[in-house]
Amino acid sequence: LHFDFSYIFSSTVCKNQSTCLPLDPDLNKIMAESRDYDELLFAWQGWRNASGRELRSSYKRYVELANLAAKSNGHTDNGAFWRSLYETPTFEEDLEALWKDLEPLYINIHAYVRRALYKKYGAERINLKGPIPAHLLGNMWAQTWSSIMDLVIPYPDATQVDATPAMIAQGWDPKRMFEESDRFFTSIGLLPMPPEFWDKSMLEKPKDGREVVCHASAWDFYNRKDFRIKQCTVVTMDDLITVHHEMGHVQYFLQYKDQPISFRDGANPGFHEAIGDVLALSVSTPKHLQSIGLLDKVEDNKESTINFLMSIALDKIAFLPFGYLMDQWRWKVFDGRISSSEYNKEWWNMRMKYQGLCPPVPRTEEDFDPGAKFHIPANVPYVRYFVSFVIQFQFHKALCEAAGQPAPLHNCDIYQSKEAGKLLGDVMKMGFSKPWPEAMTLITGQAKMSVQPLMEYFQPLIEWLEEENKKNGDVLGWPEYDWTPYKSKLGVHESTLKRWFTAQFPVFY
Repeated sequence: LHFDFSYIFSSTVCKNQSTCLPLDPDLNKIMAESRDYDELLFAWQGWRNASGRELRSSYKRYVELANLAAKSNGHTDNGAFWRSLYETPTFEEDLEALWKDLEPLYINIHAYVRRALYKKYGAERINLKGPIPAHLLGNMWAQTWSSIMDLVIPYPDATQVDATPAMIAQGWDPKRMFEESDRFFTSIGLLPMPPEFWDKSMLEKPKDGREVVCHASAWDFYNRKDFRIKQCTVVTMDDLITVHHEMGHVQYFLQYKDQPISFRDGANPGFHEAIGDVLALSVSTPKHLQSIGLLDKVEDNKESTINFLMSIALDKIAFLPFGYLMDQWRWKVFDGRISSSEYNKEWWNMRMKYQGLCPPVPRTEEDFDPGAKFHIPANVPYVRYFVSFVIQFQFHKALCEAAGQPAPLHNCDIYQSKEAGKLLGDVMKMGFSKPWPEAMTLITGQAKMSVQPLMEYFQPLIEWLEEENKKNGDVLGWPEYDWTPYKSKLGVHESTLKRWFTAQFPVFY
């Protein structure tokens, strides 16, 4: 079953008749770099009008057909089919348990970031006891918050880990970013990219003006030699991490290419997402960036450590509830717990419940905000990313031990460790030929997913956040909502807004 919604992601948002902006790079650049509340709102609302709204009626039909296909293959609905790929009867319960273990850390980061946004945008925009408006976090979907590091950095005078200025100053281009990633993989004894990769991949946005879907993706052509990446790469540290993520997919393709076709896949979908990310944990360390000439000096003190861990947490920890709720919403759509008449209502219900975010302007069922995220119309399951963000720290700890790297875990760099590379390669070669707990046991020594390595990695930041939030008297969570921004912008009476929000967010109220 395939619906082609790709045309949506070449949509544009127009400022006027002569200036129309595509999502990538223009709207994404506004979301990442602008600190103007209204400009951010223009990009956020404009993209949802151009994408999500256009999909609503088609998505309802897609759900019907996807369920029909799943039932024809013996599943109760399409969500049940997606979950079956994990071959774990308690999968939903296991995910909920993982989230409950992670939630306190997320809530502490949320409170800290909310206070920083309060200092920037003031009491009219930010309520210190409420959710955060979803357009202020540096990303079109508020799924990662690393782009607002300048607003939330704990110690502005200490070392900041950002390789972007050095990459630009040294004249890096997208191809060099992929070459550097390839060099990391081969340094630990893994396979180099084949000639077809370099000849046929799209590593940057075409300069001839062709409309393309810029969402980064990796492709296996199943002939054991043709593997490609399609990405509109920009020379930034964020995209350097994305390059490693996508190259991880291709490395996995290469490692299991000699398996029978039905076994040419990850041990579970989360494994496929974790491989490149676990290498990126090494690439992100100050000492590795210094070793490849992208950082002048490495300072080993509390302030620099907290700055570094905050930059990683704004990517990894901020993502966790989003990675969890995307498929929570879809599973409920597929099995009928969310009706087509309440798509948007329940979307924001979940975003409030799990992320503590609210829409910056009122939404209705004419809107279809889930459809503004690529993976929804592209029919790509998403809980794999939540799984990946947990297990990549388990992998990281195991590979660091194999490499003989001393603690702390956040300083580990497995670059040039053939021992770590062999452990990772052996797991990848298995593909989908064994149940994933066997692959997990091979690399980590245990069969289950665990948040313990993630918590160990972030422990200095956890302690600092708890102390900082307590010192500031910050409320953890979002028990109140402030109507002022809506009232002042829209001229709507508070009681009207309150009735609307109460109807939209029954979990919250």
